[in-house]
Amino acid sequence: MVYAFLQELVQVGIYKRSQGRITRQVTFAVLLVAIIFGLWRLSFVLTSYRVPMEWAYGLSALLLAAGGWMSYRLVNVPGFADFLIAVEAEMNKVSWPSRTELVRSCVVVLVVIFTLAVVLFGFDFLWGTVFRKMGIL
Repeated sequence: MVYAFLQELVQVGIYKRSQGRITRQVTFAVLLVAIIFGLWRLSFVLTSYRVPMEWAYGLSALLLAAGGWMSYRLVNVPGFADFLIAVEAEMNKVSWPSRTELVRSCVVVLVVIFTLAVVLFGFDFLWGTVFRKMGIL
């Protein structure tokens, strides 16, 4: 199992090139951004240990290249790529709301949440007052 994964990492080809392209690109970009933020944090740690800047930049560049290659290969591993292809196929089936329907729904949700917050504040205030008068609080 580990050998198959390591063998997959050294391949260059793209699995099912024309399918799930957008989902794979977005997944790759998110993985790369996560790696970049991790390396940014690593730079702070390395400078706190007084590592020479040449070593810090070299290590960051090496880790960025390795992480970028692993991210690229990950979105082309057959099992994961098939999952991303299926996700894109399902997202294409979704019926998205129009802008006016979206705004109306958001207003309804905000009004209900605000009303519920006011009601819960009222109950809290009422019971707090009752318990203070009884000497419990």
